[in-house]
Formats: sequence, structure tokens, C-alpha cells
Amino acid sequence: MERVSFGIVGGGWRAEFFLRIAAELPDRFQVAGMFVRNQAKARALEEKFGVRTYRSLDELLKSSDPLFVVVSVSWEACPRMLTALAQRGVPALSETPPAPDVEALTALHELVQSGAKIQVAEQYIFQPLHAARLAIAGSGKLGTVTQAQVSAAHGYHGVSLIRHLLGVGFDEVTISAYQFTSAIVAGPGRVGPPAEEKLTDSVQTIARLDWGRKLGVYDFTGEQYFSWIRSPRVLVRGERGEINNTSVRYLVDFLTPAQVELVRCDAGQAGNLEGYYHKGYLAGGEWVYRNPFAPGRLTDDEIAVATCLAGMADYVRGGPDVYSLADAAQDRYLDIMMSKALETGKRIAVASPPWASHERG
Repeated sequence: MERVSFGIVGGGWRAEFFLRIAAELPDRFQVAGMFVRNQAKARALEEKFGVRTYRSLDELLKSSDPLFVVVSVSWEACPRMLTALAQRGVPALSETPPAPDVEALTALHELVQSGAKIQVAEQYIFQPLHAARLAIAGSGKLGTVTQAQVSAAHGYHGVSLIRHLLGVGFDEVTISAYQFTSAIVAGPGRVGPPAEEKLTDSVQTIARLDWGRKLGVYDFTGEQYFSWIRSPRVLVRGERGEINNTSVRYLVDFLTPAQVELVRCDAGQAGNLEGYYHKGYLAGGEWVYRNPFAPGRLTDDEIAVATCLAGMADYVRGGPDVYSLADAAQDRYLDIMMSKALETGKRIAVASPPWASHERG
């Protein structure tokens, strides 16, 4: 398998995911170089990961010739950088979201219509457990999926999971939302465990996305990503069965119910000597998800991001979308509309956006 060489614009917390993946899977991925303006941050990345950094985009492209460039910068800066890469004819994999508002999303859509190669690293549908659920939901075992309740990711990430579990595209939807604030003992964050015990506010956002005969329920609090006491929850219901977190119930026929568990399989546990890595998910003795990067030692989110990188390489070489700009724009658009419904306290009818004509590859 040909090694994927890619560049990175940005040097923040999220950019390090791509660096760790390349370090763990050197036969699959190579960071050709990074465009990092801050010299101190650039030196730190060079020392930590052994990568080359540059102070301008053109210097990066001239010196490294990457297959594509990952854009991992702020919301506000992302559209400008994607436009700059498009002007230079360089394919780009954007971090999420690719733009902060509808106007900027529409401008990027027009850029793609003009031939720019832009995909988005919306990784949640590629995380192993979510991928296993999506495989079950798409297998027919549940019949037509009519409801997805997702409490696993914020904003556009949660919307992405809901849309894919329900199999909805860019159809018109009605949204309502509200918030509930309660106390919680503060837990860990990006920098590690808490220094002391203290109470803080936990703000829970619940939104209802109604596509007529399909319903999405978004439910999230910011603590869920790191909290030791707030766990994710996913319920997917269809006419013939449901997925409740890791429990799958369905009808073999109308008189024969079946129940199986989504069982996580990891090497290196309980005396196993294969190494330490994620293998995949089984359901009733059947593999519903296999880790394509085994035996690399990656977290689930890193596996998902690596899937975006591999898919981007295939896309650049003529393959299908890994996650289209249109899909990512729709996720962000509905995220914005959820916030609007929350602010106004009204149900909002969301019309089809300009990118609704996009056809998936």
C-alpha cells in the first residue's frame, strides 16, 4: 500500500492528532511538512514529532509536494486557507467545521462547484463503536430506521451522527430546542484531571429534529467528552428493532425476536500476546466493524481520523467522497439552526440549502 504524504496547516491541539497517527503508522502516513506561523510552537513540534515546519503556505508546498493538505486552524481562518489552497490547485482536508456561518459555507460550496477538491475530517461516523452501529442500522436488521437519539458529541458532530443513522440527506427539517442547567462536580479536561473538588454548571442542550417520519433527538453537555460521571448514550429505533447503546434487538420474523451485544475486541488483554490494539466489534459472532489500522496503537478517535486521511487519499486519486463539503456544511447549518431555535424559543422550519443538489460520490 502506497504511503500517504500530506501537509498540515496549523499547530494546535487538534493538529497533533494527525502527527500522532503518522508517528504510529509510518508505513501508511507521512507528514510532509507543516505551516506554523508561531516560531516557538513550530520548534516545539519539530522537537516532539521530528517534522519540518515552514512559515508560509507557499514554502510548505514548494518544499514538500504533499498529496493533500490538512487544514487545522480556527473557524474564522479556515475558509481563507481553503480558498488559498484551491487557488493553488491543492486538495484540502478541512477540520470541522469548514466555515463558521452559512455565508462562508455557501462560498466554499461555490468553490467546490468550480472544481476545488475539498473534503472534511468529520470523524465521528468512523469511530469504531459508531461505525458498528451504523453498520447494523444499514444492514436491514432494524428495518427502516425512524428515530435516532444521540448524546455523544457536540453540535455538528452530533448532527452528523443523527443524519447518518437516520439516512437523511439535505431534506427540509423542523427544529426545536431548549437548555437545562444543573450542578456537577468538575472533572478532567484537555489539560488533565481537576486540581480540586468544585461545583460547576452543567449546561445540557436538547434539540428535536423532525424530518416528518424520521426523528432525531440531540442531547449533549460539554462535560461528556472528558467526564468520569457523564457517559455517552445512543438509541436507534426502526420498525423491526433497535440499538440501545451496545444492545441490539431485532425480529428474525414476526414471531422470533433476537438480541445480541456489540462486543468490543481488543488484543493484549487477559494474557493475550498479539500486542495492544483495537481489533473491531462483533455482534452475534459476526464482525460488524474491523479496525483497518490494526495493529497500530491508536485511540478510537485517532482510528477515525486515520480513516479520514486514508479516505482523502483515495478521493484525491479518483475515489469517492470521504466526507463531502456538502455534508459537513449541512451538519454545521443544522447546528446553527439549533442555536437559533434555542435563542428564540420557537420551532424553526429549515429549508434546503444551496449545497442540497450535491450528489455523494
